Amino acid sequence: QVQLVESGGGLAQAWGSLKLSCAASRRTFIDYNMGWFRQAPGKEREFVAAINWNSGITLYVDSVKGRFTISRDNAKNTVYLQMNSLKPEDTAVYYCAQSRYSSTTYLRDISRYDNWGQGTQVTVSS
Repeated sequence: QVQLVESGGGLAQAWGSLKLSCAASRRTFIDYNMGWFRQAPGKEREFVAAINWNSGITLYVDSVKGRFTISRDNAKNTVYLQMNSLKPEDTAVYYCAQSRYSSTTYLRDISRYDNWGQGTQVTVSS
């Protein structure tokens, strides 16, 4: 099983920035999707952003468009989530996940992600 290790969470003020990283222990698939999801207290885990590894095609939930950017570094097997203009409603535990499915149709489909990181807390104060 490939391990996903997240880092970069913490406390930020509103309108501030944080950058999350998710490093995979190794690459096992020729092509796959990587996603970021988040879960706030009392809420279901929700899709935030995803990227198809080979094509670089990205997808975002509407609430973060223009503020968050997902990217990847092939050499480091690492995916990033740059979060700018943070809002208190962005407060959540953020999880990175890997899907063996490479179709961009499944980028936002949480059920297609079968390998998850441990999560990192992001707290945004007003």
